[in-house]
Amino acid sequence: MVLWFTGTAMIAMWFTFRDPAIDHRFVIVGALIPEVVSAFSAQASFTHNLFIPIVLMGVLMLLTIGRRQIRRKGIAIPIGMFWHLIFDGAWANASLFWWPLGSVFGKGTPVAVGERGFGIMLLLESLGLFLCGWFWLLAGLNDRDRRQRFLRAGRLDRDVTERGSED
Repeated sequence: MVLWFTGTAMIAMWFTFRDPAIDHRFVIVGALIPEVVSAFSAQASFTHNLFIPIVLMGVLMLLTIGRRQIRRKGIAIPIGMFWHLIFDGAWANASLFWWPLGSVFGKGTPVAVGERGFGIMLLLESLGLFLCGWFWLLAGLNDRDRRQRFLRAGRLDRDVTERGSED
């Protein structure tokens, strides 16, 4: 599942943060990390809980004191991981989501995307493709210069994000 997590993370970033300086490429990477780890690991709990992105964010904040540019790039990865948790439905499995405190909060029903049927996964990927296209239009990525800035630096133009907030 690539398009679902890419599309949902980008649209969520667009409508919540409106930060043209954040590296959106790293948000995409963060949104895909839990899925990649799950593909190569028998334990999805390693990346499908709040603990990992919180610890990663804390470590990044400590290691980047006084280094704003590195912090701005790095912080996008745990943000993407948080988006993944939301759009994967990880919160529906309390023991997994709250790991290592899961037993305190009880059990839940696992509904991680990987545990869904092929038809649901196909539907989600199709919706993800739609969301990626919508983000493309919202961010003005049909303009060659904006697209190059996005691909090169992960940035969105300030005038595009300001124009989008007027809609």
